[in-house]
Amino acid sequence: MNSGILQAFQRELTCPICMNYFIDPVTIDCGHSFCRPCFYLNWQDIAVLAQCSKCKKTTWQRNLKTGIRLKNMASIARKARLWEFLSSEEQICGTHRETKKMFCKVDKILLCLLCSNSQEHRNHRHCSIERAVEEHRVRAPKKMQSLWEKYCENHRNLNMETTRARCWKDYVSLRIEAIRAEYQKISAFLHEGQQHHLERLRQVSEDIFQQLNESKARMEHLRELLRGTYEDLKPMCHKADVQLLQVRTDHGSLLLQVSEPVNPELSAGPITGLLDRLNGFRIDFTLQHERANNVRSMNVGCEPQDDPHITAKSECFPVWGAQAFTSGKYYWEVHVGGSWNWAFGVCNNYWKEKRQNDKIDGEEGHFLLGCVKEDTHCSLFTTSQLVVQYVPRPTSTVGLFLDCEGRTMSFVDVDQSSPIYNIPNCSFSPPLRPIFCCSRF
Repeated sequence: MNSGILQAFQRELTCPICMNYFIDPVTIDCGHSFCRPCFYLNWQDIAVLAQCSKCKKTTWQRNLKTGIRLKNMASIARKARLWEFLSSEEQICGTHRETKKMFCKVDKILLCLLCSNSQEHRNHRHCSIERAVEEHRVRAPKKMQSLWEKYCENHRNLNMETTRARCWKDYVSLRIEAIRAEYQKISAFLHEGQQHHLERLRQVSEDIFQQLNESKARMEHLRELLRGTYEDLKPMCHKADVQLLQVRTDHGSLLLQVSEPVNPELSAGPITGLLDRLNGFRIDFTLQHERANNVRSMNVGCEPQDDPHITAKSECFPVWGAQAFTSGKYYWEVHVGGSWNWAFGVCNNYWKEKRQNDKIDGEEGHFLLGCVKEDTHCSLFTTSQLVVQYVPRPTSTVGLFLDCEGRTMSFVDVDQSSPIYNIPNCSFSPPLRPIFCCSRF
């Protein structure tokens, strides 16, 4: 073959980053191809979109697939180099004058066929050099892929922990103010427990804040460890075939070291007299359309499943109350039991009409408490604006209190007689209606 054509062919099988034959090649949106390890290491922040190192275009791809044809062609090119090496005079057995074609897995040396059957090596495990090279060639990329998956998992956990640590004190301050405000609304002789309640809350929050920072430090250390090990393995992928057979590595223990993020949770302390006050505003309400029974409470949510890992996408089914509120104070209860993937609160008519026409374009117009399940953990949140609530998930009944003049929407854990969250300064646009959403899988 013409040397120029051969060199052009070799260039097409060469990674533009490491300048070696492709290892586990991936092709991104712009059409350029790279070794997967090279592309990953060049991707500085996995939280943002990657950029092609050749043309600088941004790629939207996340799950990169191996280019099988490119991988096979690079493998053929490496085999040609191996055959050239094995046919050299240095690889002729000095005893039997035969080409060394076998690899001893015990002594990790090249042997001719006769030597592999000699008394010295007869009881050892052998295979052809080509097979041994292929086995070793795929071993490092597999380890690197496992390391990268752990690196990405740790990166996600670290981002979560960093965000929680950054927002934690603001969240605690809001909760302290909400509890203090609730105490101001009940009789003065019931205020005795306020100081103890708040002191306990501050102590627990400080302990959690310390746990978050310690967890963040562990994850930062692990991030450097995983990335460093990944970088150390990369040169092994490009070693010459015979050199690759001599390498011994064991990074399996690293794969077990990813730290789980802290799930911060402020215990719900009871407020004596809270429910007595709210029950003074309790109402009956009816649901629209076919569910038009008078109720003072209702069940929502999907039933707990035996399998704690729910991965199916859920579909939301909203139901609206028939009453519309323009002024006054109202309290009602919703029984959630042990369910999850629900949300309820109030919304205005404009949002209701958009939802019915499938034209939702943001959080405006609804003020909800929701519960979602991710893996085995259930999280609470409120809208609008979206705020994660670090309190225990209600396991029986949630109370909802609407103050139209005060422009607030409050949620309480009825069993614990404890506030969950108070949405202040709501941008109400009356009339407002109760809304209940649950999911089906």
